[in-house]
Amino acid sequence: MDQAQKDGKPFYLNLWPDDVHSPYWPPVDKWGDGKKRTLYLAVLEEMDRQLGKLFDRVRKEPELANNTMILICSDNGPDPGAGSALPLRGYKTHLYEGGIRSPLVAWAPGLTNKDALGSVNKTSVFSAIDLVPSLADLCNVPIPQKVIFDGEKLTDVLLGKSENSRKSPILFRRPPDRDSFFGVKNLPDLAVRSGKWKLLCEYDGSNAELYDLSIDPGESNDLVSKHPKICDQLVEQVTNWHNTMPADNGLKLSGK
Repeated sequence: MDQAQKDGKPFYLNLWPDDVHSPYWPPVDKWGDGKKRTLYLAVLEEMDRQLGKLFDRVRKEPELANNTMILICSDNGPDPGAGSALPLRGYKTHLYEGGIRSPLVAWAPGLTNKDALGSVNKTSVFSAIDLVPSLADLCNVPIPQKVIFDGEKLTDVLLGKSENSRKSPILFRRPPDRDSFFGVKNLPDLAVRSGKWKLLCEYDGSNAELYDLSIDPGESNDLVSKHPKICDQLVEQVTNWHNTMPADNGLKLSGK
């Protein structure tokens, strides 16, 4: 970042801190009682302190503060014992909302709608795959003609100027070795979010579950019997998508 500023060039920094991924190793003086949640909160506090250095660095120079966006997000829900996604259902690796819905913090004081500073948008349906086209648009980066993104341009959502949602559905497939995880057996293999509707099912479309997330974010009231047509449409959509994808069991290494 310092070198880019010195050269008068834009910069992009992508950082994946592993501190808050188990096993948790906080500074020794923060171990406390050694329980999982204590250790997790300790590494979270330390990561927050380190991120604070980045924010301070950007804040102290108007040129950076007025023209920089910092995004912070998680890749999945919590481990049991470390945290909880309540009132959402499920944990990390589950396709229920507690496993896949994560907060996204967008900090850009010089770019964000002033009326939206410090606000929380609980309306927009936004996926991580929407970040690339949105950030490219924000930075006026031209997209090559033959490049097609799965994500959608939702720049105004990042800037707090809109609470729109992506128009296309979001499709999910669980890790192949996680059919039973964290004490829950026979977890759904596939899921699709389309507007307010969320459907989960097995690879072949069986054992479907349908939820209206606008009134039931905890996925407790299965509506398959009340909305069979919607269920059938979403099952067809997610299973057709799954069947076009390569087997999700990792690549075979040459000679192995």
